[in-house]
Amino acid sequence: MYQVITIIHVLIAMAIVGLVLIQKGKGAEAGAGGFGGGSAASVFGARGSASFLSRTTSLLAVIFFSTSLLLAYLGSRQDNKQDIMDAPAAVQGGDLPQVKQDLPEPAKPATGK
Repeated sequence: MYQVITIIHVLIAMAIVGLVLIQKGKGAEAGAGGFGGGSAASVFGARGSASFLSRTTSLLAVIFFSTSLLLAYLGSRQDNKQDIMDAPAAVQGGDLPQVKQDLPEPAKPATGK
């Protein structure tokens, strides 16, 4: 269940990014010609009815926040029986080579006399 919600969450995030990238900005129609015509009202005034893309983005944002909360809830309730600090103890006596306990004496430096 957790993995399915995570996959849905990532797909929704990618869809939101794609929808935001293909939408025109609020001031895109102002252009280089200044605020001539009716562009000033559209940049600084009310936008009117929302387009299909902005409504879809809003819906996906609500679903994204919902899946975020659901993943946080499921993650807090999940039993984490394996701790990162316990990992070396689980490997002990496994594939790791044994450490020599009796090390040889270090070599004495040769004198040049």
